[in-house]
Amino acid sequence: MLKIVLIALLPLLVLFSYGTNKMLTGSGEKPRSVDTGTLEKMIVSNGSATIDLDMSRLASSGKGAKAPRINSLSFDLEHDTYFTVIVFNGELRGPLPSSIPIIPQRAAALPGKLNSSYRQLVVENTFPGSPYEYVIRDAKTGYVFFNVEGHEYEYDANQRLLNIRGGRVLLSNEYAKELGRPADTGTIIGEINISATLRPIEVSEVVNGEVASEVLPADPLSGTTPGPDVIVGDLNGLAQFGSASGTQVGLAVGTDSCNAGTVNLHWFAMPDNDHPVIPQNMYRMSGGASNNERFEQIGQSQMKHGFTALTQNLCGFGCNGVGGANLGSGCSDPYTASLNSGPSLGSRAWVNPFTGFFPRGDSATPSNSHTGHTHTGPSHRILTEISDLSTASNPGATYFAEAQYITKHEYDWCQANPTQCNMYNNVSYRQYNVSGTASPFSFSPVGTTQRSKRAISAWTGATLVEFIPAPGIDGVGVVGYKVTNPSPGVWHYEYAVYNENLDRGVQSFSIPIGGGVTLTNVGFKSPPQHPGWSADGTVGNTGYSSTPWLATQAGGSITWATETFGQNPNANAVRWGTLYNFRFDSNRPPADANATIEFFKTGSPIQVAVQGPGAVATNASISGRVVNQNGTGVRNAIVTLVDSGPSARRTVITNPFGYYRFDNVLTGSTYTVSVLSKLFTFNSQNVQPSGDLTNVDFTALP
Repeated sequence: MLKIVLIALLPLLVLFSYGTNKMLTGSGEKPRSVDTGTLEKMIVSNGSATIDLDMSRLASSGKGAKAPRINSLSFDLEHDTYFTVIVFNGELRGPLPSSIPIIPQRAAALPGKLNSSYRQLVVENTFPGSPYEYVIRDAKTGYVFFNVEGHEYEYDANQRLLNIRGGRVLLSNEYAKELGRPADTGTIIGEINISATLRPIEVSEVVNGEVASEVLPADPLSGTTPGPDVIVGDLNGLAQFGSASGTQVGLAVGTDSCNAGTVNLHWFAMPDNDHPVIPQNMYRMSGGASNNERFEQIGQSQMKHGFTALTQNLCGFGCNGVGGANLGSGCSDPYTASLNSGPSLGSRAWVNPFTGFFPRGDSATPSNSHTGHTHTGPSHRILTEISDLSTASNPGATYFAEAQYITKHEYDWCQANPTQCNMYNNVSYRQYNVSGTASPFSFSPVGTTQRSKRAISAWTGATLVEFIPAPGIDGVGVVGYKVTNPSPGVWHYEYAVYNENLDRGVQSFSIPIGGGVTLTNVGFKSPPQHPGWSADGTVGNTGYSSTPWLATQAGGSITWATETFGQNPNANAVRWGTLYNFRFDSNRPPADANATIEFFKTGSPIQVAVQGPGAVATNASISGRVVNQNGTGVRNAIVTLVDSGPSARRTVITNPFGYYRFDNVLTGSTYTVSVLSKLFTFNSQNVQPSGDLTNVDFTALP
């Protein structure tokens, strides 16, 4: 196969390189041998793609001007896919006919056949002579949705990074007909960009146009990230284990860890405490007209303690062969769902999720003791309510499993090497379909594992805001929010607070509520907590509380809160690896606002930028005095008030003592107040009245 490629490519290489050398060196110099060098056949190791679709053009005829409505679709490239690229002497010579499967990072609502094919699309480089170099088609049916033209290639030989930039996405003839608009064939409806990391699969040395040697390259260098860096490389085999107990069942999902780091990761089994622990979570996206209004955690497990690392290479990092008490650089280690469902899972309560510390197994407080404890089907597994899984109760809902690896070694390494801190990428998720209306339930995967991504990132249409209250001291959390307009005059506000690895936890969550705002359907949801057992790490071994948070409206805000740490150390706080939901309906549309988060164990409150109900605008006054440098009022100065929006400017004249006043100023907007005087110069001021403003004073500049 390679020799066929060479026969086709070498004449082109010779002509191209000879012409280039002649232009650079001049006809009087003998060009270097242009048919000698290193020929690499590369495939895609990993990467990403974005397709920006103009939904206005896609949804209706291209005739007539329409405001663009861009839907940016993000995809991962399938790992180690045989989209084949030829590189000669470090220069890109182009791809061969082949295709790249693109895996959606989140759900999308698309018209016609595109919606059903969305999760099985490929970008295909076509055979020579085809009208377009690239098409986007259904991998299973071959149906072509789009053609691509106008793209440019960029190749970084040092990084082996290929970028395909600025491809114009054109409506195909087939899809235009299916949409009932054959005349729109060839209409530009978007742009595609692809970024791919390549790796060689064949390397040939070419001398005078002949292949002198061929080699298969070694595996990629073991690991690429400085330091130890464990990630969840794959989730698989989600299943129910055991029978239901009351209204609850227990689930588990298999996990493959990968060490993306250049340093072997400690994996010392119990009773040592220098090994990873592995919790699992379950989420559901549902509600609203499109079943994506809310994103809720419906289950959580206790944690698997790692033991005896294997030396597989699932992530393709190139395992260095080290296993046992270490997960070697580049290596992977599998735990089946059955192993992750075992009866010896330890309590989360013992672990500091940021430092990775938990008591040794031979200490006075062992972190996975089950002495005197009887197990039922849901015990320690992903504890989930049957009603949250039933397809009869949740038609059209989307489900996601998530896993996390927490390890002391990454934190210890970070303390000694502050630029090599890898504790923030240890979570991955995968979408699953659920079958069943009662126990037992069955599950089937949809798409591939989304590595180093939190499950909340699958929440369609939501805005996600990270918060790190104490960098280097504690972990990270996320506030997600989404505002919808389910009916005229009603806005639904949905918030989710996710704690990835904050030891301090979250105790309260507040949204500001302005004048004229009414709230209805105030709600809250948290995942069920496991019951306590002897030596579970909670105070009194009673387990964590599942008591719902109380919501109160006072002081211009709505606040949900659980008990403080001082009141109840086992209160239902947002602890690490959990996500809590807060929601309400309002009569007011969204406006920018700051949510306030108060912490459970320690730390000052912080604010996070979100959207909340906008206050009803009321009239206020803005007044003040204009004085010279000696404090004497400046008479007859012109004071101007300008709204940041489209409102006309207003002016007043200062009285003999320098005073001025504007009445009937709408609150909620930002205004610029400036002063003009024949004798003096003044700086302007920006003000945002929520009520009457006095003492908006001006002093002349020197």
